[in-house]
Amino acid sequence: MLELIKELCNIDGVSGGEAPVRERIISLIDGFCEWSVDPLGNLLCFKKGRKPANKKVMFAAHMDEVGFIVTGIDGEGFLKLGAVGGILESALHGRVLRKGDLKCVIGGKTWHLVRNDDKKEYAKLDDLYGDIGAKSKEEAEKHVSPGDLFAFDVETADFGANSLCGKALDDRAGCAIMVDMIRSELEYDAHFAFTVCEEVGLRGAGPAAFSVRPDVAVVLESTTAADICGSEGGKRVTVQGDGVAVSFADRATLYDRELFALVCETAEKNGIKFQVKSAIAGGNDSGSIHRAAAGVKTTALSIPARYIHTSQSTVNKADVLASRALAEAVLSAAQ
Repeated sequence: MLELIKELCNIDGVSGGEAPVRERIISLIDGFCEWSVDPLGNLLCFKKGRKPANKKVMFAAHMDEVGFIVTGIDGEGFLKLGAVGGILESALHGRVLRKGDLKCVIGGKTWHLVRNDDKKEYAKLDDLYGDIGAKSKEEAEKHVSPGDLFAFDVETADFGANSLCGKALDDRAGCAIMVDMIRSELEYDAHFAFTVCEEVGLRGAGPAAFSVRPDVAVVLESTTAADICGSEGGKRVTVQGDGVAVSFADRATLYDRELFALVCETAEKNGIKFQVKSAIAGGNDSGSIHRAAAGVKTTALSIPARYIHTSQSTVNKADVLASRALAEAVLSAAQ
């Protein structure tokens, strides 16, 4: 499964351009479940378990990643870029992007040309541009059009002894967990939703939940790990290596209290390492799912990720495996 995470991360699937990710997932699950693709591009799956489920449980993970969209081309062939999803602008200058085999450098004034007073400020995306090596607008237009998507040009790989590092770990790690579950023998019937456009407003998850109409939803995500220099106490949010994170609230969802307690009890009962997310911050597909149709009891199991929404995020492998173990345990406990 860890190798699958790297493979899925290395496929580009910026919000609205998830098709390559979806097609690879379909190739992996075909024959292991029933599946369909809805009009928005969500991949909806039903996996037969050893027993029929008393409650319909849906697992969800999003296929999209943050990235960039071309909004224009100037007369010298430089690209105007807009952010797709929440991206820290201070981490952009000099980054390399890709659209297929085409490379793009995010450019701006060099350090030597910036006035001393301005060096205190990070350049905003509006002050930056994309450079594909074109000499004119006409040359650039042979390769790029407004609306084209660019992803970070990064290969996700092993990092240190126990981690993975790269782009799109949010949320290809969750997708890989669901693929692994589908390809395994489960105790109970289960539904799975590989969703689109989470990074631009949780847009795919609500319609997916409306189609499935689950009793319980389990969102498999990545979340902020701020266990870094200068961060203490609750400001650390989650800590890598302390297990899968369980949320009681974030900016999009107040999680069902009984389900939150059940998840924690299930982790303790099964000896699965977990932690409670210590900050009300961020959001995920739960924000749309819990309000779908007549309402859905929802929980989120999140993998702590440092430097999330940048070109180089990291996750701990043991936390990934803990998330996988708890997801399957919750499927049984929810019946």
